[in-house]
Amino acid sequence: MSSSLKRLLPHALILIGFVVISLVYFSPVLQGKKIFQSDIMHYIGMAQQHKSFAETNNTETYWTNSGFGGMPTYQLGAKYPNNFIKKLDLTLRFLPRPADYLLLYFLGFYILLLSLKVDYKLSALGALAFGFSTYLIIILGVGHNAKAHAIAYMPLVLSGIILTFRGKYVLGFLLTTVALGLELVANHYQMTYYLMLLVIILGLSYLIDAYRKKLLPHYFRSVGLLSVAAILAIGLNATNILATQEYVKESTRGQSELTIAPDGSPKTVSTGLDKDYITEYSYGFLETFNLFIPKFMGGGNTEDVGKDSETYKAYINLGASPIDALDAAKNAPMYWGDQPIVEAPAYVGAVIIFLFVLGLFLIKGRLKWWLVGGSVLSLLLSYGKNFGILTDFFIEYVPLYNKFRAVSSIQVVLELCVPILGIFALNRVFNDFIKTEIKLKALKYSVAITAGLCVVFLLFKSSLFEFEGLRDDQYIQAYGQVFMDAVIEDRKELLTTDTLRSLILVLLSSGTIFLFLKKKLSETLVVIVFAALILFDLVSVDRQYVNNDDFVSALQVDKPYQPTMADKEILKDQGHFRVLDMSTEGQRKP
Repeated sequence: MSSSLKRLLPHALILIGFVVISLVYFSPVLQGKKIFQSDIMHYIGMAQQHKSFAETNNTETYWTNSGFGGMPTYQLGAKYPNNFIKKLDLTLRFLPRPADYLLLYFLGFYILLLSLKVDYKLSALGALAFGFSTYLIIILGVGHNAKAHAIAYMPLVLSGIILTFRGKYVLGFLLTTVALGLELVANHYQMTYYLMLLVIILGLSYLIDAYRKKLLPHYFRSVGLLSVAAILAIGLNATNILATQEYVKESTRGQSELTIAPDGSPKTVSTGLDKDYITEYSYGFLETFNLFIPKFMGGGNTEDVGKDSETYKAYINLGASPIDALDAAKNAPMYWGDQPIVEAPAYVGAVIIFLFVLGLFLIKGRLKWWLVGGSVLSLLLSYGKNFGILTDFFIEYVPLYNKFRAVSSIQVVLELCVPILGIFALNRVFNDFIKTEIKLKALKYSVAITAGLCVVFLLFKSSLFEFEGLRDDQYIQAYGQVFMDAVIEDRKELLTTDTLRSLILVLLSSGTIFLFLKKKLSETLVVIVFAALILFDLVSVDRQYVNNDDFVSALQVDKPYQPTMADKEILKDQGHFRVLDMSTEGQRKP
């Protein structure tokens, strides 16, 4: 076997491994089943007229009467001629959905770490940590496919940029052009916008480094090449971008013609979304700890707390039958954070957070600062109205920021940066650039911070937190204070259980590194142990929210809306009209 084939073999095996893992996690797709995604069901309903027209007339229409009072189909699956980058995207997504997106998560992050000159074994480990980050799995469960699609290509864009700054001009230029083209074809401009904020931080860190090293000509040469790559990537998506730009002017993201507010007062003229709408989903300060402890804030809006819970007992005491009480306990109101709706915690992983903290002590230079800078900025902006000074500044003065809602979703930047620094920390543990004494000292500090935080929460949770949620008053009115007290006890129990879980994972992770530094474990064995820890850590949480139960027969997904007798009768009328269905059937869910 030639040397070049030997070099490619590990990457080929890892790619096959990623494919297998993606299919195993979403194994029902192998039986022909499809994941039931609520948002996609709504999309199918709105896009049906557009789809039927295209099938009947063998041509594309860019208007539908099905959405609101009629609207363009630019964001409803419109297809444009000569969209070559879309064909490449479809080729890359050869697995059944949503396994295709999971594979893209893995592949993009793997290439990113390789571009940063990380060993292929650690790159694969990092890819697993990124791909199974809870938020990235949750959005697949609810149907935020465009968001997942765009996030999956983020690491690939960064790879091209980093290769260019490393002096790999041709490879970096080509990869940036293609990757950014794929990022834009995903058609989720909010995620792309957040990526560009990270790219600016990355560019500034390279600029400062180039200035210090007197390499400014190389820096500006790289920026010039990347600018051309960006122009080409935009050109590959020009039709959709221009159509969307036209559409934005007529949407709530454009300037409103209204001059009077509902209460009769003068309406403030805005060229973007309303501030309250932008910040409706703002991350709470305490929710930051969800990144490290999955159910620190109770998990999602509803959680299955089981038969042994205080909530179950409270339902029994209220007169519910054991069956009814158990059903109710499956949807217990455990979340006590600031957001109106939360499907699941944005959990990055106790193991990865521990490694990230270790990286703060072991990593120096520009890599550390653009990763930390990106993480901190995304975290602060995710607080939204809870950190109004920064949020208001961005809404008022940063171009295009007011075009996007749900500011909490900017945490995808943090979820991208944290695993990179975490894997680099492990990389530093393995190499000989740093003395063992320094590594042990960094390990001690990291354990003190992460494990110490867990101990504080375990000992003082009742003193530190009130465990009260936004909708608790409604439950008190309906069931009484005694019921609410039972719910709060279960919230405390969830925090205790998951804090103890994170503490154990931190101790296992730190113990593994300690044994390696004491030459009791080999590097390969350490990688295997961390792979097991990371997979257990993340997958065990992911499966609580997205699992085989979310898959149904393909027919239920492809044709979720079956016509009723009334529908069939109405369809006999070939005139132009709209129907308002006030029947029980009209309120049904697919």
